Amino acid sequence: MSEITQSESRPESEVPAGRRGLLKAGAVTAAGAAVLMTPQVSRAQTVTLRFQSTWPQRDIFHEFAQDYVTRVNNLAGNRLRVELLAAGAVVGAFQLLDAVHSGTLDGGHGVAAYWFGRNKAFSLFGTTPPWFGDANQMLGWFYYGGGEALYKELLVDTLRLNVVGFMSGPMPTQPLGWFRNPIERAEQIRGLRYRTVGLATDLYQEMGAAVVALPGGEIVPALERGVIDAAEFNNPSSDRVLGFPDVAKNFYIQSYHQAVECFEILWNKGKIEGLPAEQQAILRTSAEAASADMSWKLQDRYSRDLLAMAQQQGVNVRATPRPILDAQLQAWDRVIAKMEGDNSSPANGPLFKKICDSQREWCARVGNFFLRYQVSPVVSYNHFFARR
Repeated sequence: MSEITQSESRPESEVPAGRRGLLKAGAVTAAGAAVLMTPQVSRAQTVTLRFQSTWPQRDIFHEFAQDYVTRVNNLAGNRLRVELLAAGAVVGAFQLLDAVHSGTLDGGHGVAAYWFGRNKAFSLFGTTPPWFGDANQMLGWFYYGGGEALYKELLVDTLRLNVVGFMSGPMPTQPLGWFRNPIERAEQIRGLRYRTVGLATDLYQEMGAAVVALPGGEIVPALERGVIDAAEFNNPSSDRVLGFPDVAKNFYIQSYHQAVECFEILWNKGKIEGLPAEQQAILRTSAEAASADMSWKLQDRYSRDLLAMAQQQGVNVRATPRPILDAQLQAWDRVIAKMEGDNSSPANGPLFKKICDSQREWCARVGNFFLRYQVSPVVSYNHFFARR
């Protein structure tokens, strides 16, 4: 220990004024250094947001919602925390939009097609007509082709909802679905009690099906009881864990009814706009990061589960017959014309057409680029992997 000098041991009143100033400055410096050496702990109260998914807890979609929430919480530290709840924890899956609007929930994870009953234009941000090459092109339109502004026009300007949101997570083409009996012709769709959502509802009605809209957790029980004859949900991983292979064995992949789709992340507008700008940025940036991660994760999980269903559970995985695909495209022409011609209110046909026009312009240009620019993966895959 260093020796204490006489001046440092004297009462402050006995120390010369100049020396007292130096002592006080040293004390302040020491105190500052002590603070720097102490771990930085925020004294601000943590903001907790209740965020419900529209998916059963065991579904991979709920896992994707958790991936988003985990990114938010990791980036926000102790300043902001999002609490994830499964479908039904506060409201049913189809009641999420109203719950976020009212503030019953702060936010939620779902798909825009679920709000199809509120306004059919919602489906253009979900189960859009199959003019996009893939769902990543739809996300490109949303963020760089004017889609986000049109989405805001629908949510805020047209429907006056106290909600903000954005798109995340490109999904591969969804299957035609699960059937008890094989299906080869478009005529066999007529009269089927079939589960789907969004604009696909109008598409299959145009093809003669009796369409039933059900949330994910209710589909398999309805199929098992014979309430419906056939159904689609989304992907091999979800379908497998929900139990589809236990109640039907004919699984048709490839379809134009929901060729592209992505997730929707909703937040209560007042709640989010009350957050600091950096926290709002974390919510958006985390969606972008989770979107990329999901596109990588599903490559592993979906491919494994499709093989497992075919090899271990006796599922007949078949490509949808071309006559059914052709009939779907023809039905789409009629559905689009009908929707765009609905002039019962400015919120119907005119807005629907405005969004469709924006999408068509983007798809004609961007689709043309990729079709001309990208080499065919079919030729290279067959070269390296097909049996000879």
